[in-house]
Amino acid sequence: MSMSEKSYQNKQVLDLLGEIYKIEMSGVNRYLHYSFMIMGYNRIPIQAWFRDNAKEAMTHATEIGEKITSLGGHPPMVAAKVEEKNVHTVQQLLEESLRFEEEAIVNYKKLVLMASDLGDIALEELARAFVRSEVEHADEVRKMMRKPEGA
Repeated sequence: MSMSEKSYQNKQVLDLLGEIYKIEMSGVNRYLHYSFMIMGYNRIPIQAWFRDNAKEAMTHATEIGEKITSLGGHPPMVAAKVEEKNVHTVQQLLEESLRFEEEAIVNYKKLVLMASDLGDIALEELARAFVRSEVEHADEVRKMMRKPEGA
């Protein structure tokens, strides 16, 4: 592999990691906002769940930012745009959450493939762990959106 080829591949990895970083930072903003907007008798557990998701997004962003700098890059100073529909029913927030989680899954799967192609086992394992985490979140959201049996 030539030096220019390695440099190009490193740029591709850094670009994707930058996008993932922006997505995770938008997750911090998104989930924290959602936690503020929950009202009603189910507020406490749902608010806590959204706050936990905000904390996890911050943890993911931190790990991705560290990986970016270890590869010689610079984490972006902006987050991905978070659409505000001003509809804050639990159902609407869960639907938005599911779309967000699915977007993250797509990007982490791209990272798995890219890392595998490069033979970067550490990056591939990190990406796989994030895929698992995001898939578990999406599954949890889908369960929360289901109506209970007999309801």
